[in-house]
Formats: sequence, C-alpha cells, structure tokens
Amino acid sequence: MSPEFDKYANEYSKLLADPLRDRFANESFFHERKFLLMREYFSLHGWEPEGRTWIDIGCGRGELLKLGRADFGVATGCDVSPEMLGGCAGLEVRRQLKDDVLPFTDGFADLATAVCVYHHVPPPKRAALTREALRILKPGGYFCIIEHNPLNPLTQAIVKRSPVDVDAQLLRARETCRLLEDQHLRIEALQYFLFFPAFLFRTAGFMEKAFTRLPLGGQYAVFARVP
Repeated sequence: MSPEFDKYANEYSKLLADPLRDRFANESFFHERKFLLMREYFSLHGWEPEGRTWIDIGCGRGELLKLGRADFGVATGCDVSPEMLGGCAGLEVRRQLKDDVLPFTDGFADLATAVCVYHHVPPPKRAALTREALRILKPGGYFCIIEHNPLNPLTQAIVKRSPVDVDAQLLRARETCRLLEDQHLRIEALQYFLFFPAFLFRTAGFMEKAFTRLPLGGQYAVFARVP
C-alpha cells in the first residue's frame, strides 16, 4: 500500500506475470476465487449483503469491487495510489492520503476488506491500519483480511520473483489474527484456499472445502467481527 504502485499501474498485469503463477491460473481467477470465498462464507452464516455498505481497503484497480458491487447497497474502496485508482472507472473510490488513515467516517461500513494489502504495509503501521478498519465499521460489522500464505512454497517463490512485491513482508495467519485480536475484534473464521489450479478448481473445487484448515493453501482469509 505504497505510492510506489503509481509506477506499476500502467503495466500492472504484465508485472504480475510469472510462469508459475500463470500455470496455476490467470489473473481474473484469483479475484473471482476470493470473492467466491467471501460470498460463500456470508451465505453460510446468514449475512445478507443486500443494502449493506462495503469498503475495500487498498482496492487497487477495483477488480474485487467490480465483481461484488451488485451484491451490496454501497460498494466503495480506497487506495494510496492515484494511478491505480485510475483503473476504477465507474466505481466510487477515494484517495487514501496516508497508509494508516482511511478516508471514511466512523461507523461507515458493514464490511471492510483488505486483500493482499497488509504485506505491503510496514509492520509498525499495521496496528494503526487495523484500528482504522475498526473505526470505520459499525457494531457487528465484519473485517476480512486475505493474505498470501508464507507456508506455501509456491507462493513464496512467486512473491520473491514479483517486481510489485519487492517490499513485501508476508504475514502468517497467526500474526494476522493477533493484529485483529489486539484491537478486540473477534475472530470468526480462518480459511486456507487456493489449493487447486484454476482448471482443477472449476471441475472439483468442492473438494477444497475439506482442506480449509490445512495451512498449505496459497492464500488464507481471516474473518473477524466487531463486538
């Protein structure tokens, strides 16, 4: 979540390209898989997004918002990179002037997400960003953090080779949970995913549900709730 993403914006997809990553899935699959995971989680827990407000923190070019905006009453996002936000045509997004201050009022949202954001935030600022997420959420609101899983060797290899991740400091799931618990958010679920490449997931994705607690998926999601 650094303004350095301004220099990546015009060639972001090209910079993400990697033989290992591309054999696993194309770029759109990773966004679709994340939103599917979120949608399934909330459906399972009877939390209906219709009429609710969602903020995607570090939204980048708005790929996730574009997938999910039809489900919500309000879907908006913020990012510190104005060049990345330039790819958010048709979306309501806001410039984030500091990486640990969010441009929304107290209790603004029912759901906040931070997808592959925290590994770009300097560790000393992560607690402040988490406090900000808590501030903008309503009582009972959800905060979902999705991150690369450093226990997955394929993820480690791809991140190390990626030009956009030169500053990345990956977080294990327990570190992410601790950040949330330190702000008195209640951990509701931890799920690992991206076990199967796209071609296999599309035919046998239901099998991934058996592995959600196995800490070897390419990424993980933590769902936490404001008391």
